[in-house]
Amino acid sequence: MLTAHHLYGGRKRVLSLHRQLHLVFWCNGNSAARKLETALPFSVRRRQTCRNKNSRGFTVLELLIVAAVVLTVSAIAIPNLMASIDQARIAKAVADIRNLEEEIALYASINNQLPDGLSQVGYTDYLDPWQNPYQYLNHTTMKGNGKARKDRFLVPLNSDYDLYSMGKDGQSAPPITSNQSQDDIIRVGSSGYIGLASQF
Repeated sequence: MLTAHHLYGGRKRVLSLHRQLHLVFWCNGNSAARKLETALPFSVRRRQTCRNKNSRGFTVLELLIVAAVVLTVSAIAIPNLMASIDQARIAKAVADIRNLEEEIALYASINNQLPDGLSQVGYTDYLDPWQNPYQYLNHTTMKGNGKARKDRFLVPLNSDYDLYSMGKDGQSAPPITSNQSQDDIIRVGSSGYIGLASQF
């Protein structure tokens, strides 16, 4: 007579055999194995997943192609992004200098003289978009934190005052033709020009 232990052990072997058959036939897409599985009681059926032979990881060639595409897009996008940021900062510096011009004109109309520094018009340590102080020089008193700017013929750009940003490199020299001055945002009062020194 079979004991409960034998019956249970036999059932375990049947289940184990069923699982092995299920995996072999199911992975190979055998429809008979699927019918056999549905004929078994629900408590016996257990879904088991097998690895799809067609699903593999990326090959080295595929990874290299993806990396090449990413690098190409970056090489195109990053310089354009940086150029856009620079243009936005230049536009901000131009707008700041125009605002400072208005404040200086207001101060001069009230006090009948130009200020000796931007602090007198309420802009102490006023920074440009590159986090450098705006440069100002009163030509009447020669006071201020800036230098007298000159054109390519070493003629002063302004007779009243100089007001400028030292630009991206944070460096400047009196002649605007100097390499250090090419990225400066300058003011030329006689012509109403405010912009890059390299474009004047």
